[in-house]
Amino acid sequence: MRVAVLQYPIVWADVEQNLSEWEIRLRQIAGCADVAMLPEMFTTGFCTDCVELAEDFATSPTIAKLRCWAREFGMALFGSLMVSEGGRLYNRAFFVRPDGTADFADKRHLYAHGGEAEFFAAGQERKIVEYKGVKMCMLVCYDLRFPVWSRNVKGDDYDILLYTANWPEVRVKYWDALLPARAIENQCIVCAVNRVGDDGLGLHYNGHSTIIDTHLNHLVHFADDACQTQIADIDISEVRRFRQHSQLWKDTDRFSITV
Repeated sequence: MRVAVLQYPIVWADVEQNLSEWEIRLRQIAGCADVAMLPEMFTTGFCTDCVELAEDFATSPTIAKLRCWAREFGMALFGSLMVSEGGRLYNRAFFVRPDGTADFADKRHLYAHGGEAEFFAAGQERKIVEYKGVKMCMLVCYDLRFPVWSRNVKGDDYDILLYTANWPEVRVKYWDALLPARAIENQCIVCAVNRVGDDGLGLHYNGHSTIIDTHLNHLVHFADDACQTQIADIDISEVRRFRQHSQLWKDTDRFSITV
């Protein structure tokens, strides 16, 4: 499985400009990856109070464009965007395949300190998608802080944890610590994309996107503030061999999640 991580700035609240720039970046790696990862709210930035930018989910032009890109560039696309549905707003992760099929998962944990909980509804379902025989769990930014939501309960629920984020530099040390923790406790690959640059609220983002394997090797590593795409080859068979050899999930605590 080849995963491309696209770490770039996001133009604040400018959907058309962002779509134009992401299309150029994706076109440059057409056919070079199985999955391309885009940052959280990739068309707007984390402007949670700009509710007018939320697209109607049923008719979203951005989702239609994602389907076109996936087909034209020959790779699945993962990230998140603001949508409205049933009178409520969501920070919705997407996984769009080249054949046009798509899966969606709403961000479960809303960042109240950043005002997100005032405008968005929380997700109620964790989504595990399958593509090219690989199972992947879709999570968004702040979900990283809550290990129960990502738990690989049966040991083979998924192979890869996908995180899309807008995680600012002021808290990036937590990002750096939590990502390998999720890889350890779930015996999985962690693929995480973050943005860089400054947002409309004065926050700076320095990236630190990464892909971490089950032995805590960083398969891709971005320098601070780097604007670039990196692609990693992930050996899924090695992940599964590791889990079969060390079946740590059998010793885990049993619990149920109330949503």
